[in-house]
Amino acid sequence: GLLAINHEYTDDGLLHAGGMDPWNAAKVRKSQAAHGVSVIEVQLRDGRWGVVRPSKHARRITARTPMRIAGPAAGHALLRTAADPAGLEVLGTMNNCSGGRTPWGTYLTCEENFNNNFGTTLEVQKDTRTQALKRYGISPGASAYGWEKHQTRFDYKKEPNEANRFGWIVEIDPFDPESTPIKRTALGRFKHESAAWTLS
Repeated sequence: GLLAINHEYTDDGLLHAGGMDPWNAAKVRKSQAAHGVSVIEVQLRDGRWGVVRPSKHARRITARTPMRIAGPAAGHALLRTAADPAGLEVLGTMNNCSGGRTPWGTYLTCEENFNNNFGTTLEVQKDTRTQALKRYGISPGASAYGWEKHQTRFDYKKEPNEANRFGWIVEIDPFDPESTPIKRTALGRFKHESAAWTLS
């Protein structure tokens, strides 16, 4: 069978040789690669479960994986950025909390505490965050992860709409490793803890 496993957060002090000192672009990329979802194949052999290696289904979906934005918010002005002026594609998913399987066999993962990944490198003399940034808990200064220090898309003053592209439920097809994950905006945007289906 196939399993999808969420990787909700990183402890960058433990993830990197030398911890966060010095903090650099390579460590940001490694941290982003550790976020997201793993799809693995498992099999019962001689009464024990084990990971199938190699597996045509195995893959990582990270904070840099291309994704499609679908549903009523797709293309909205608040989802448009310099890198994506149409507001239809985004790189990555992160802070993936609990999720669930759909009746049609896909997996839903929830972007929960994405606010921890957005901050600003610009001097903050006055709090200029929008009400939405405040409501979602985005810090007025540096973020907890420091990604904005090496990638401007995580700097809310330099790319104000990038944060709006997170906080969604993402649908992944674990059976098609070539498929593009989809952010399902019809399911709403907030710090989702879980998404699961039941037939009743």
